[in-house]
Amino acid sequence: MTDLGSSDDGQAKGAGDGAEAVASEIADAVEILTDLWSLAAQDSSLRLSLHQLRALRTLETTPELNLTALAERLDTGMPTASRLCDRLEAAGLLERGLHPHKRREVQLRLTSHGRRVLGDVAERRTRALAEALRSMDAEGRAQLRRGMKAFLAAQDGGLPRDDRTGRR
Repeated sequence: MTDLGSSDDGQAKGAGDGAEAVASEIADAVEILTDLWSLAAQDSSLRLSLHQLRALRTLETTPELNLTALAERLDTGMPTASRLCDRLEAAGLLERGLHPHKRREVQLRLTSHGRRVLGDVAERRTRALAEALRSMDAEGRAQLRRGMKAFLAAQDGGLPRDDRTGRR
């Protein structure tokens, strides 16, 4: 089995190096990374859930969505998305406004406070990740970077991505 923590060249050595075995090891690393990101987000001025942060990030990357589009992007029901927006609006992180051309449609927009909170969370996450990466040697960081680029290229599978949302 490939040891993600070893210093070997990453070449396949046996049956334990199949996609499923490596996926299991990567899943363990992703759990640790998720914890690191979650803790960094909790240290920000507002303690937001990962679901709330995801909604804010969605509105940052795709401004002025309506509630239906946000619910679709979050893969959640309308009542859940509505309550989520109610809480974010009460915290001053998003605002609802009328669509300039469709009088019956309400758009969701990040407030300047919401953008600052997202920036703070991103900065804290970057610092936490950089701290972990500093404990790696330069070659290990370079290998990780190459591996992540290869993973993203393979994951994309040649399908075009929407430039604003990253969705296919």
